[in-house]
Amino acid sequence: MPRFLCSVLSLAVVFAAASTAVAQNWPAWRGPHLNGVSEAKSPPTKWSKTENVLWRTELPGPAGSTPVVWGDQIFLTSVEGDQLVLVCLGTDGKMQWKKNVGPGNKDVRGDEGNSASPTPSTDGKHVWAFYANGIFVCYDVEGNEIWKFNVEDRFGKLDIAFGMTSTPILDCDRIYMQLIHGEGNPETREATVACLDAATGDTIWKTGRPSDAHSECEHSYASPILYRDDEREYLVTHGADYAVAHSLDDGAEIWRIGDLNPKGNYNPTLRFVASPAANEGLIVIPTAKNGKVVAVDPAAKGDVTGNEQFVRWTMPSNTPDVPSPLIKDGLVYLCRENGNLMALDANSGEVLYEERTERDRHRASPVWADGNVYTTARNGTVTVSKAGRTFEMVSQNTTGEPMTASPIIVDGRIYLRSFDALWAIGEE
Repeated sequence: MPRFLCSVLSLAVVFAAASTAVAQNWPAWRGPHLNGVSEAKSPPTKWSKTENVLWRTELPGPAGSTPVVWGDQIFLTSVEGDQLVLVCLGTDGKMQWKKNVGPGNKDVRGDEGNSASPTPSTDGKHVWAFYANGIFVCYDVEGNEIWKFNVEDRFGKLDIAFGMTSTPILDCDRIYMQLIHGEGNPETREATVACLDAATGDTIWKTGRPSDAHSECEHSYASPILYRDDEREYLVTHGADYAVAHSLDDGAEIWRIGDLNPKGNYNPTLRFVASPAANEGLIVIPTAKNGKVVAVDPAAKGDVTGNEQFVRWTMPSNTPDVPSPLIKDGLVYLCRENGNLMALDANSGEVLYEERTERDRHRASPVWADGNVYTTARNGTVTVSKAGRTFEMVSQNTTGEPMTASPIIVDGRIYLRSFDALWAIGEE
């Protein structure tokens, strides 16, 4: 039986209409379909510090991880001083429980990030949380610890400048993760791709990920994604100059694409942060630092670098550096670091527009909901733009608090995680 038939969560990238249950939950970083697309109807498009604010709850400390929602519970990772914590709030904004999972927080790049950067996942019964120092935990939704370990004890010491911020993927009864880092053996580069049993945390399989990347390029802050359609399913990892597809059964390589950091003009600091996106029979692969964006046919096999059969199009520059792409209704949306929003034709790669939103750093990934695209600036301003082939700004809204987490749009509400608090935006 294909793995995508085993639970509601695995409908993530099948591109079918969501059930009511899925539509009311946001179980993972990029939502119920793992692609940044919300099923919410008529979510707010206007708010301020006071307008359409249902509640604001102070958090133990700052972080860039996106909260996840299931039913009437919200889960998020945070820091509290040097400690790493897992927090559960009700959808009424009240704290239900907070668990200290261990010490070891490390602030990086000033206030740009810390060890609570990866986003948790939930299936409504359990919540899984990974931290950038390697701690991995599973709790039930009542706050009882199920299992805990540090990936450094199992897969080796993490050698990465700003912490292992890659978010693992929960899929049915399995968790997939990429650990791309280090300056090790040229054949493996200390990179590991692993599949864990979600119930126990035990390793089901692990595999190396060969690369000829060197220097800072060996470090990846991107997250893996899943691709599924009626014919195929696989994991895509991103980092160390390549995107690579792996079998869900054993991690075996299915295809890879290189030249994401061109060998003829190699940039030793071109580390990947933005993750690929999959939707509507297309995989869109970003790079970094104004580099290229590549669209790959999901039927790819082998090394498809420069292969016109499987590389549908390439945009030579203007990649998002941190926000991940968004694919919806035959369009690819790219939010550049400077706040410019781009729309491309998904079939041809033709750039339809590039327009300015908020002129500030953008770290959060764009979200589509009910015909609009939401982009979030570092200063807390969220721009709402009409989805489509022409640009139309609907509104700009701010709580006045800095944020790097992506917005959650679920059940008619928007949840915004700032450095100080979690906000619930909605019409009373």
